[in-house]
Amino acid sequence: MVKLNVAACLFFSSLGIAAQSQQGAGDYAKSVDLDEVNVISTRAGETAPIAHTDMSKEQIESLNTGKDLPFILSMTPSVTLSSDAGNGVGYTTLRVRGVDPSRVNVTVNGIPLNDAESAQVFWVNIPDFASSAENIQIQRGAGTSTNGAGAFGATVNIQTTRLGTKPSFGLDLSAGSYGTNKETFHFASGMLANHWAVQGRISHIGSDGYIDRASTKLHSYFLQGGYYGDKTVVKFITFNGAERTYHAWNYTSKYEQSLYGRTYNSCGEYYTEDGVRHYYDDQTDNYHQQHYQLLWNQIIDSQWNMNVGLHYTKGKGYYEQYKANKKLYLFGINEEGDYSTKGDIVNQKHMDNDFYGFIASLNYDNKEGLTASFGGGWNEYDGDHFGNIVKATKGVYEPGFKYYDNNAKKTDGNIYAKVNYEFLKGLSAFVDFQYRNTELKMNGPCDEFDDDYRQIVFNQRYTYDFFNPKFGLFYRPNKHNNIYASMSIAHKEPTRNDYEDNLGANLKAEKLVDWELGYKYLSSKFTAGANLYLMNYTNQFVLTGQLNDIGEMIASNDNSGKSYRMGIELEAAYKPVDWFRWDVNATFSRNRNKDWTVNAAEEGTWDDQGTLNLGETRTAFSPEIIFNNIFTFQYKGFKAQLQSQYIGEQYMTNTGFRYAKVAFPEGDWKEIKMTLSDYFTNNLDLSYTFKLPSIKSATVGVTLYNLTSLKYDNNGWAYCEIGKDANGKPFAWTDTPYESGFAPQAPFHFMAHLSLNF
Repeated sequence: MVKLNVAACLFFSSLGIAAQSQQGAGDYAKSVDLDEVNVISTRAGETAPIAHTDMSKEQIESLNTGKDLPFILSMTPSVTLSSDAGNGVGYTTLRVRGVDPSRVNVTVNGIPLNDAESAQVFWVNIPDFASSAENIQIQRGAGTSTNGAGAFGATVNIQTTRLGTKPSFGLDLSAGSYGTNKETFHFASGMLANHWAVQGRISHIGSDGYIDRASTKLHSYFLQGGYYGDKTVVKFITFNGAERTYHAWNYTSKYEQSLYGRTYNSCGEYYTEDGVRHYYDDQTDNYHQQHYQLLWNQIIDSQWNMNVGLHYTKGKGYYEQYKANKKLYLFGINEEGDYSTKGDIVNQKHMDNDFYGFIASLNYDNKEGLTASFGGGWNEYDGDHFGNIVKATKGVYEPGFKYYDNNAKKTDGNIYAKVNYEFLKGLSAFVDFQYRNTELKMNGPCDEFDDDYRQIVFNQRYTYDFFNPKFGLFYRPNKHNNIYASMSIAHKEPTRNDYEDNLGANLKAEKLVDWELGYKYLSSKFTAGANLYLMNYTNQFVLTGQLNDIGEMIASNDNSGKSYRMGIELEAAYKPVDWFRWDVNATFSRNRNKDWTVNAAEEGTWDDQGTLNLGETRTAFSPEIIFNNIFTFQYKGFKAQLQSQYIGEQYMTNTGFRYAKVAFPEGDWKEIKMTLSDYFTNNLDLSYTFKLPSIKSATVGVTLYNLTSLKYDNNGWAYCEIGKDANGKPFAWTDTPYESGFAPQAPFHFMAHLSLNF
């Protein structure tokens, strides 16, 4: 398959170089408009009263040096991220305003990218996708109506690269610390016969990871072909990702790090009978995801345009793991009535899924202050989940025995209508109505057992109907000043993970009422803005601090009740001279659960002490200060960029406790940490671009990460019990010092780059 793709790339590239483009500047502008038709309906426009940030292709390319796409977005307002491997390659996550990834809607060309069941985007499944992005818009808050998973805190809208009019090809190479390397070959045919074009990319990314054994092997391609008419663009796009990553999602306690070092990784660990520690070589995640999109963009006349998109995604893979000293009946290896025998197990958990559907929109612009979009989409997901036994140290079994097998189906449909009308000069009103229906069915035995040793069998169906209205005003008194205000209502259904991780709990759909008030000043040398937000939640799913069996954060709304996120986002950019630019943004927020309740247990005895209301507590993984600063120096072909970031303290539970009391194995009573400390990091990017006789442009550079070699953690997990002392005052306690884990990030490291464009 890879050989075929390379051959196709070289063939179309040679065709493009031989072809002479006859398309003029006016035609190219029209083709750009046509390419953007498919994202117009789901993006915030220039006068939309929505807090958003746009990243251009140039900005994306300047940051795309090998790390995953969340790191490219990390310098935008209110964003935090994590990396399991510790160096930004492999499993990474993106949070916006403290909202976890399952509540961040992501689309590519208006087509949903979120996994239909977990509602997350696993960026490791589409490696180097930033190399195929034309631009990205990040909407904060409820945002505008979009397709797919409900936008419940943020929306990331990616438009893939335009086909372009001129033939080209190029090679991007990066290599650096921890065996990290990235190779990308890209090509574009240019216009063929004035109407046709082909463009593509092949990429490989590899890394040993900073954390022990956290290796990553990623392969991907992106290929698109299109027809351009006077008023029509039809594009077929396909892209994929194949990944093999060693597990690094357990994280480790500070106590374990004190014994085995900061890069200690417990995944795959087991002991032989003589007590020697080993690690299982195939403790890996293996997944292949293939995407297909067929897009039709049509300009009907000077005021109307439309788009239709069909999509299909095939996902298939498994993760394999060594599980030491586990009860065999949990894997179907036992004799009748034997629920106590333990042994070591190697098992595989498989997923085999299909996701398909369509989107459509009709867009109107009378060129006199009235714009409107009418659209929607329908998606169907069909996923099989099953587990196999590879081997076991005890018991009688057949290799490959399937010990659980269930299926999930999810249907998601929505329709929306948006109108933006300038009813007075400079003053516009925005109205956005969306109706969304979703249904989830789960059937078959899962890998969980009840208290009576019976395997739990899914036979569940959940249906939700949501109405999500949005209203806003935008006022531009002159060319330098913009003021806007909006109110939005959004809803979000529980995910499959929510149901699985909270079996028996009374889960409810979430509701968000989002208020935004913003101001922007714009001039040729200086821009600045401020955005106030208040996000009031009912039944918000908040991260509990715990992880499930595959390292995913467990969220719950069983006791969250009312909660809120409020804050101010500040942005500014200053360019006093051609060779210097200063960008800065900061978020100051308050994130609270209003009445967090827990079941108290007496320390050491686990005796029930009744229900405790802890009052207003800090929301987990929601820093109250985020600060980003970028200094950019550019002179002729030389460019230097210093990026600085500060992330405030993050609580890892919703209890409001920074520490939990615990007896260490040595017999000492100590406290274990339940928070992520604040951190301040600096990166420096240096590059020089020049021309050679046979090369359009060549760029050499190096990126120096974490200049001060700070030892910090950007993710973790924690679990604690709450007890009452003799005076009835609550305190946190645990049984062992292993009840909080941390994701250490790499100290100083670097990546060198070479980019050649022909």
